[in-house]
Amino acid sequence: MEVVLQSEAVLISNKNLPEEKHEILSKLLMRIDAVKAARNNKYIMLNAPNHELKNIASVLPGMKSPTIVPLAESGWSSVQSVVNEGDFWEIIEKLKSYGAQGILVVPIEKMIL
Repeated sequence: MEVVLQSEAVLISNKNLPEEKHEILSKLLMRIDAVKAARNNKYIMLNAPNHELKNIASVLPGMKSPTIVPLAESGWSSVQSVVNEGDFWEIIEKLKSYGAQGILVVPIEKMIL
């Protein structure tokens, strides 16, 4: 196989855009940024023993902090967070060492920051 053509998309804007077109451009840029932000992140969900929640939360920064919800089974909680792909396996190993179970990993389509 050979590379026939390499290309990239570039968005160019006029500095003197009318306000209505500037609003459209801002919306488009926000949507592009949302897709780009999601590209390197994963959404994880896991079950954790309550006595390890402080340790688990310390390795899961999430967007602001992880979401923690009590489970029906006493002594356990569900934890949800966003993890950067570059740190993923290191974080998973730490979570498992703190007793995390049933870890689900889901791709993120868009992240509006």
